Amino acid sequence: MAVDMVGKAVRKWWGLFALPTFLAFIVGFIVPFIMGVYLSLCEFTTVTDGEFVGFKNYAKALADKEFLHALGFSAAFTIVTTIAINVIAFAIAYMLTRAIKGSSLYRSALFMPNLIGGIVLGYIWLLLLNGILAHWGRALTYSGVYGFWGLVLVVSWQQIGYMMIIYIAGLQSLPSDVIEAAAVDGATGMQTMFRIIIPLMMPSITVCSFLTVTNGFKLYDQNLALTNGAPSNMSEGLAMNITRTFYGRMGWEGVGQAKAVLFFILVAVIALIQNRLTTSKEVQA
Repeated sequence: MAVDMVGKAVRKWWGLFALPTFLAFIVGFIVPFIMGVYLSLCEFTTVTDGEFVGFKNYAKALADKEFLHALGFSAAFTIVTTIAINVIAFAIAYMLTRAIKGSSLYRSALFMPNLIGGIVLGYIWLLLLNGILAHWGRALTYSGVYGFWGLVLVVSWQQIGYMMIIYIAGLQSLPSDVIEAAAVDGATGMQTMFRIIIPLMMPSITVCSFLTVTNGFKLYDQNLALTNGAPSNMSEGLAMNITRTFYGRMGWEGVGQAKAVLFFILVAVIALIQNRLTTSKEVQA
């Protein structure tokens, strides 16, 4: 009876309950976003002295070779980390859902890196990797290639545990009767994996792919701590390039804002395409 009364109250006053969150969303996201789009069309030093210049900032952003290099760097980084993180996380999740002694301990240990902040993680791995590379007279900032693979290693190590948990949840929810029926029909392990398990796991793959793609493009903390773009901004991702443009180049605030808008559009379009592609492959058990 009490539950029915609560349900009726929620249905009647849902707008009042949603109002605080809705107002916070408007103030914290919609208004700043609209202001950001407007300022990307202006030359300014503060948000109150903008002078409208049209698409001049966008033209300068697209003509900036460092921005285009950062775009290529982030795209390559996202492709590599998305594949590496999801393949390794799925493989570990599959093994840990088998009858392995101490699997709970392994899950906890593998998830712990995700609890460490990006800046702290970056500085820890900076010491470790530079210590190893020192044997060959190298460092992470020796070239952009070293920085690239250093970032791939750090981000993969941090995010594999989180994606593993999502894959474990997906694997544990698979209908056992379908897998048993495949075994009775004589399906091999590879056939069961690629024709039954992976198609049924597509909802989890969609979520993990979306997270790794967006995280790859939004990378900043680890990039700052591990290489800070060195040498000569060759290991600089999009987020760092935008920040450096906005805060580090006098008179380029509008260009930095234009880059941020382009960045938002790029990530949104890629995420939507990725989500559509993976969602279209989902099947029902």
